[in-house]
Amino acid sequence: MTTPYHAAPSRYDSMPWRRCGRSGLDLPAISLGLWQNFGTDRSLQTQRDIVLHAFDRGITQFDLANNYGPPPGAAETVFGRLLTGELRAHRDELVVATKAGYRMWPGPYGEGGSRKYLLASLDASLRRLGVDYVDIFYSHRFDPTTPLHETLGALKSAIDSGKALYAGISSYSAARTREAMAVASRIGLDLVVHQPSYSMINRWVEEPDGSGESLLDVLDDVGLGAAVFSPLAQGMLTRKYLHGIPERSRAAGEGPLRTSFLTEENLARIRALNAIAERRNQTLAQMAIAWVLRDPRITTALIGASSVDQLDDTLGALDHLDFTREELAAIDEHAHDGGVNIWANRSSRL
Repeated sequence: MTTPYHAAPSRYDSMPWRRCGRSGLDLPAISLGLWQNFGTDRSLQTQRDIVLHAFDRGITQFDLANNYGPPPGAAETVFGRLLTGELRAHRDELVVATKAGYRMWPGPYGEGGSRKYLLASLDASLRRLGVDYVDIFYSHRFDPTTPLHETLGALKSAIDSGKALYAGISSYSAARTREAMAVASRIGLDLVVHQPSYSMINRWVEEPDGSGESLLDVLDDVGLGAAVFSPLAQGMLTRKYLHGIPERSRAAGEGPLRTSFLTEENLARIRALNAIAERRNQTLAQMAIAWVLRDPRITTALIGASSVDQLDDTLGALDHLDFTREELAAIDEHAHDGGVNIWANRSSRL
């Protein structure tokens, strides 16, 4: 029998809040992403415990996409059960985000940036979630085969219809973000947030692209918030891989973390970063989260969790967010690109 849920009265006492770009939306410094650990291959009770504990700890943003699972759609279905159950009374306290862009169903209309796909996907997401609207709807990736005015026009339709409150883009390069903002301005769409990957070993958002600007510089200039995902590099920036690949780890399976990423060069960097974290009396995961949040242009760090204990460990980053100049310099000696941006060729380099 499931224990009745009563939200913690202290849930807003310790979470820092950051304004999302130039919008009126505040987001928690740490948000929960349901990319991993929320499919039918995991315990529903554990999933419930993680989400409810996250809310009790001040996490109000829950980040999904149409294809999160497995199978695709499962994460939205799981979260929808909680939205219509234990979290029903708290819907107005939550920011529920979802996306569309990657393959969701067979045929030519099951992926990309077309109006047909995006709006059909949003309707399906709303059905799985059991809600009338989501708070943020993203174009999950740049689609070079579809005009941006069509992709962004679909986001505007989602806003105008009341099916989404805010719109965002994910994994667009600096130049494509500039282009998207110009198109959005012409059609009367307010984009408020960008969701790129970012970590100590995946720093592409800091590097100028062909336009001569970095993505972070563009976001600051145009007033977009930044909800960064994979700040732990799919688990590489934890203690899990310091001594090899555990049998039940992501790298041992068929997930996005590939064994080819765990080169001796990358592992040496991770061990060096872990030593810096230990000197700061933090776990490596806590330091990795604090590090991405060091930049005021970052609105929120999206984290995953496979257990309540793991969630609490990561949230420990909030206890020590400050860095000395010496610490940042030491981190920069080892925080180099590790070739882990698996989204580059499908979006951010296009």
